[in-house]
Amino acid sequence: MLRNDMSKKEITVIVVALSSPVLIGLYHDNILIDKISSEERSSEILPEIFTELLDKYTIENLIYAKGPGSFMSIKVGYLFLKTISIVNNITFLATDAFYFNKNTPIKAVGKLYFVKTLQEIKTEMFVDAPKSIFELPQELHLEDFEEDTAPAYAIGAV
Repeated sequence: MLRNDMSKKEITVIVVALSSPVLIGLYHDNILIDKISSEERSSEILPEIFTELLDKYTIENLIYAKGPGSFMSIKVGYLFLKTISIVNNITFLATDAFYFNKNTPIKAVGKLYFVKTLQEIKTEMFVDAPKSIFELPQELHLEDFEEDTAPAYAIGAV
């Protein structure tokens, strides 16, 4: 009897679940082949999406934006994706959120925004900061991501 997953396409999945919308990119041979975007909460939509993805594909690598951003979104994303990676023996990688928004300020709280200068992430006050729009790369370079997947809260978690 043939194993069912032998015929599944092998993909890498990127998850950016730091704010709304949640973005998920599917990559085959390092090229973006599909994109999922949802305004739903990551805690509600990630299990739904991954049930379908794991049924349809063999996920080789799982990559996520580890922060900064919404503390709750970071926690939910990390715990969910770390569990999926362990249970399914998937390589789990990460990078900071600035990789996905062209290094623009990311909303923290009030008029505070996270900014990245060189390798340091700190907060700065902005009256009119640009809206941070996250985008998925068209082409994937695995060397851009690291094995340190611990959440990057940038300031103390609540």
